[in-house]
Amino acid sequence: MAESQRLQRITRTAKDPVKLRRAIVVLMSAQGQPPPDIAHLLKTSENYVRDVIHAFNERGFDALDPKWSGGAPRQIDEQTRDWICVIARCDPRFLGKPFSCWSLAKLRDYLIDAGYVTAVSVETIRRILHERGVSWRATKTWKASNDPDFTAKMRRILDLYDHPPADGRVICVDEFGPHLQPRPGRAWRPHGQPARLQATYGRAAHDRRPGPGRRAPALPHP
Repeated sequence: MAESQRLQRITRTAKDPVKLRRAIVVLMSAQGQPPPDIAHLLKTSENYVRDVIHAFNERGFDALDPKWSGGAPRQIDEQTRDWICVIARCDPRFLGKPFSCWSLAKLRDYLIDAGYVTAVSVETIRRILHERGVSWRATKTWKASNDPDFTAKMRRILDLYDHPPADGRVICVDEFGPHLQPRPGRAWRPHGQPARLQATYGRAAHDRRPGPGRRAPALPHP
């Protein structure tokens, strides 16, 4: 009697659908329903009904609880995930690519071609980057003069701002054309750590690609 009441309580309160289904099977069997009728009413197989009843007879109420596994193991190990983030943060030109930033599709193709993974989806790469705090962020730029007399000239200009001539005017002229305007771009970077790129001053040297003095990061051979 107590067992039947407990089964009835489980059928009313169980939130797990597997446990609820098993409790109903056992309760119907305790009420005299044969396995074929139970299987027909629950739209399941007779073998399932018999397995649930036998398990309950052997283990009691513990047999009603589903034994969930931890799922399939990750196909991409932690070290490879770390390298995916490192490569995403690299300038693709360091790795011989003819473009300056990674799209997820291009990053996936490189990882497969270079042998880091045998197969991976764009969504998996996006999720790995997100889990490790790497996102698509705007690059920050700044300008620094290469004039050795820059400080002295700057102080003179600032002094004119503060003490303009009484009988004249201070006129400021600046040059800010398409070759001098910074083009920040975007890159995969950790949160709060945008890439920083120095913009150039000269018109003839407006190409802001990494100079020959910068070396490519050492990446492991897969």
